Amino acid sequence: MTDGVFVASPALPPIDQKATLRYLNVKNSTAEVLSLLREMIAEAESVFSARACWCEVTVERRDCEVDLGFTRVASRSLAAHLAGCDRAVVFAATVGLEIDRLIAKYSRLSPARALCLQAIGTERIETLCDLLCASWKEAYCAEGKRTRTRFSPGYGDLPLAMQSDIFRLLDAPKRIGLSLNDSLLMSPTKSVTAIVGIERSLP
Repeated sequence: MTDGVFVASPALPPIDQKATLRYLNVKNSTAEVLSLLREMIAEAESVFSARACWCEVTVERRDCEVDLGFTRVASRSLAAHLAGCDRAVVFAATVGLEIDRLIAKYSRLSPARALCLQAIGTERIETLCDLLCASWKEAYCAEGKRTRTRFSPGYGDLPLAMQSDIFRLLDAPKRIGLSLNDSLLMSPTKSVTAIVGIERSLP
């Protein structure tokens, strides 16, 4: 079913202010907004701890059902996304708990600062996922294969409940300190689980 679970702590590049502004949903930023954002970036940039774990699994599709070896799931969206794939990378990633603590602190003191921190945390986890996906793209390209974009539980009609199967597969609490509550919410909150399809090798 799997070739083993891998764990990594990738180094993240500096926080991208322009991307963070997008996550903040600011189109016409004022000097005041930019000043506040820079202030919060300076405070938050050292709190992140990127961690990820993943493994490769088999993929079999039967109509709208997808068999990933560790679980079977009925999802037309995932089945369509994995068309032409016979393997996939299943991963979990997080940028740590400290950003949640900062957000909680400023939620009481300054909602504007808390909002900036939410956007910064989103930029960090998205950057981590992009780094991971780029590394797999390069590795599989060297084998003459192509990777798909990541697809997470909750996308389309893929049930959010699949989070539980991914957590069991990867043992995410033990390996990267990522937990899942009864409402299927992850802690730390700036975390992602996803599936990256690997296309069959061309003849």
